[in-house]
Amino acid sequence: MKRLLLALAFALCSGSALAAINLNTATKDELVALPGIGPAKAQAILDYRTAHGSFKSIEEVKDVKGIGAKRFEKIKGELAVVGAPAKPAARPAEKAAPPAEKAALPPQRAAKGEVTTAAKRDAGTGAKP
Repeated sequence: MKRLLLALAFALCSGSALAAINLNTATKDELVALPGIGPAKAQAILDYRTAHGSFKSIEEVKDVKGIGAKRFEKIKGELAVVGAPAKPAARPAEKAAPPAEKAALPPQRAAKGEVTTAAKRDAGTGAKP
């Protein structure tokens, strides 16, 4: 029984040590725990995330100043990207619809003495405006 509990405890501890760090939610301290990432590189990752939004893939971390191919190869197994918000695509009907303000306005009437396009058109046919 003791061996079973010891094996279970070891398995639980090993699993937590292998958990990947989510680039979209990681704190500076979590990033510093990565091999080859110190406080300055961790801050650079956080600054990049603030300026550019959520990471879309772990490869995007290579765009951070100071994170090259060699450093990326060392840490890529410990990185994850979870919860990258997708930008909702606008539906075609929404693009074509006029703004609510314009749609709600009643048609404008011509001022007294002003000739409208419809009146000009009707004048040529003999119809009364």
